[in-house]
Amino acid sequence: MGLLTQMTRPTHPKMNREILVATTNFGKLAEIRQMLGDDWRIFSLSDLGITAEIIEDGGTFEANAAKKAREYCALSGRMALADDSGLCIDALNGEPGVDSAIYLGANTPYPQRFDHILTNLANVDETRRGARFVCIMALAIPGGDIHIIRGEIVGQIAHKPAGDNGFGYDPIFYVPKFGKTMAELTNEEKNSISHRGVALQAMRDLLIGINS
Repeated sequence: MGLLTQMTRPTHPKMNREILVATTNFGKLAEIRQMLGDDWRIFSLSDLGITAEIIEDGGTFEANAAKKAREYCALSGRMALADDSGLCIDALNGEPGVDSAIYLGANTPYPQRFDHILTNLANVDETRRGARFVCIMALAIPGGDIHIIRGEIVGQIAHKPAGDNGFGYDPIFYVPKFGKTMAELTNEEKNSISHRGVALQAMRDLLIGINS
């Protein structure tokens, strides 16, 4: 169900197992820590006292993720893992897309965003409610190399929000395989098929290869 594409540069000498995860989103951080397990020492930006905010002005998920990874790698001197992800809705011409985190304004509560989306889709039939979650992960290595991985999951926009096990747009993203929204899935179910879960599994395999 998940779709994965991977683009990497040549392998490197064995690296240490310290990774800076370049996010202030505690939901994302928890998912990454859970997926990578105890094999790597995971640092958040706050762990390292990094307060610099990288402006996501690349225009694509790939450009934004790569920019964050490179700049936080340079600031920390550690491998830096960054992602840019979002919800792309077919009937809304791909919105909110790369603007998912700031859709309708950076401080707009998600329930208000849900209402806006569902109102716009009120007269859209089932065959046109298709959507996808996209996650681009970028791993920057001290010295300049960078790896880019893409994960996707295809689903539909639900008719109303449901579930409280998740964050962001999870409550309105319906997963036909499970007959539930993303926010109604268990952590194990979500990690097995989600855009971030797919990308993280590939990133974990990549990290094992780098350190082997």
